[in-house]
Amino acid sequence: MRWWTGAWVLAAVLALAACGSSDGGGRASGSPSGSPTTGPASGTPAPPSPAPSSSAPPPSSTASASAASPSPSATGCVAGLTRVTVEPGDPVQRRLCVRPGTVISLVLRPRVDDKRWTDVRSSAPVFVVVTGWRVDADGTAHATLRSAGTRGGSARVTAPAKAPDVAGAARVAFTLDVTVSPYPRGG
Repeated sequence: MRWWTGAWVLAAVLALAACGSSDGGGRASGSPSGSPTTGPASGTPAPPSPAPSSSAPPPSSTASASAASPSPSATGCVAGLTRVTVEPGDPVQRRLCVRPGTVISLVLRPRVDDKRWTDVRSSAPVFVVVTGWRVDADGTAHATLRSAGTRGGSARVTAPAKAPDVAGAARVAFTLDVTVSPYPRGG
């Protein structure tokens, strides 16, 4: 992984963490029920946050207002960079609304059965295209998805998995339904 890719991913995670639940509940990295998480992505509970002091700026002002933060005018749609993490036991299907040009970092954690992630496919590459794929040694799979630059539409992104020693095709183990919603035009 190039250093700048890691820096963008880190900036996106920090910006999304700093935003809290101010985006209207359409968070991509929330809990399986769709509500925003309050702890780190590892599943451990977060320590209680201290009361802000008058000498330190509030946590949300320390993150830069970059393309990684969701658009304030977008109700439920994410813009810029976003990360979707799939843990074992999470629902096998999720919905995500994004703005044009959004980059989605899809992280598929290792499965508890002996099946392994094989690849990621998009049903409509004109709306959402897979631009990167890799599997770590521990079985965690990483996919990079990019939404269309100006067009609106929807695509179904599927992640098949299969046991490496079993013949036959891999079966879909996770589905991400992505809707690309264009910005409203003023006029």
